[in-house]
Amino acid sequence: MKHREFHRRVELKADARTVFDWHTRPGAFERLLPPWDQVSLNGPPAPIEPGARQEVVVPLGPLRVRWRSEITAVEAGREFKDVQLSGPFAMWEHTHSMNPTGPGRSSLEERVRYALPLGRLGSAVAGRFVRRKLERMFAYRHRITVQDLARHEAVAAPALDVLVTGSSGLVGKALTPFLTTGGHRVRRLVRRAPQNADEFLWNPENGELDPAALEGVDAVVHFAGENIAARRWSAAQKERIRRSRIDGTRRLVNAVHAAQGKPRVFVCASAVGIYGDRADELLDEESAPGTGFLAEVCQAWEAEARKLNDVRSVQLRCGVVLSPAGGALARMLLPFQLGAGGRIGGGRQWMSWVALDDVVGALLHVLVTNELQGPVNVVAPQAVTNAEYTRTLGRVLRRPTLFPMPAFAARGAFGELANELLLASQRVVPRRLQETGYVFAQPQLEGALRHQLGG
Repeated sequence: MKHREFHRRVELKADARTVFDWHTRPGAFERLLPPWDQVSLNGPPAPIEPGARQEVVVPLGPLRVRWRSEITAVEAGREFKDVQLSGPFAMWEHTHSMNPTGPGRSSLEERVRYALPLGRLGSAVAGRFVRRKLERMFAYRHRITVQDLARHEAVAAPALDVLVTGSSGLVGKALTPFLTTGGHRVRRLVRRAPQNADEFLWNPENGELDPAALEGVDAVVHFAGENIAARRWSAAQKERIRRSRIDGTRRLVNAVHAAQGKPRVFVCASAVGIYGDRADELLDEESAPGTGFLAEVCQAWEAEARKLNDVRSVQLRCGVVLSPAGGALARMLLPFQLGAGGRIGGGRQWMSWVALDDVVGALLHVLVTNELQGPVNVVAPQAVTNAEYTRTLGRVLRRPTLFPMPAFAARGAFGELANELLLASQRVVPRRLQETGYVFAQPQLEGALRHQLGG
């Protein structure tokens, strides 16, 4: 069996113990999963201790392969090793080393010894592909490690106890491991039977909420609600959107009012859709709301959150969140990868976007920045036109973008939703975030897409 070796190193502005501890906290494994790979945990992640095992499901072409691994050695504060028990490789041994390089500094080194199945044939067929896949994966993992450690070091806040709704959604799935690897506790409101001590039952339709969920929490982050872009906006769907966003927020606010100990901050999701279709107008948090279904829903939604007059209340007006794990980018990928992508309508409409990593980074910034209250735009500093977005995505994917979708075709396919989400123009700036010192991890569209897609 021919063994191959892969090695990658990154310098960190954190001591070796801090880096090691970050890897041992809940959520570290999930935080390091490249979003383009669609790898999923089957059961709980393994703690960093000898003998701990875990299983993940890995896409391999049209197949889904189970990969079982075990932690075989741990040197606290310095190193740990995992090996494959069964899975896609003939052999896999991965050593993670944290080495001091100076005061408050260290290097993270990844060494992998592996062998491909089918011997020389496997190496000839898949050797380069696997090597490229490892390079993309570890480059992403190291970017996340550097970025997250710097985020938490910059905040340097005491550990927070945060209650989250919508933890199974796109933002919630990223926010939870981001916070827990930073040493914070995350409680989740869930609609099914709770499965651990950090889950609490919530039924937003009738207001049922376990009062223990709010005992001692420092912050509430509310992202639950019907997916606005999940389907065409029939009358029934629009009513579901209204009820989930407005009624759900009202009931959660009422529960916070009734709690004996109040959280210090209540953060509620909103959207830049509140501004409506505004052509080339530059929009910040002081801009007046627009018109249309989504603008009206956002106004009512935010009004419910602002009723918490004895708690700092922040409404996050999020732009189009970029991630191949969900949302608009995930839906666009297949046609663009097939070379069938193109601009929508005339392509001149402005698109205010934000990388998923900056959504969770901005959330932490909001939680610890007491001067932030009311609406906060969570968008990258530079909006782009739909035509520019299209060209950039095509360039990152190395695909042509020659198939535009005319406005009439978008309206025919998506109805009213097309007018407000695909054809509306919103050129929004993150004035409040920038005024309070937030530094974007992904301020440029091409860099954000390459980070999310491994380009």
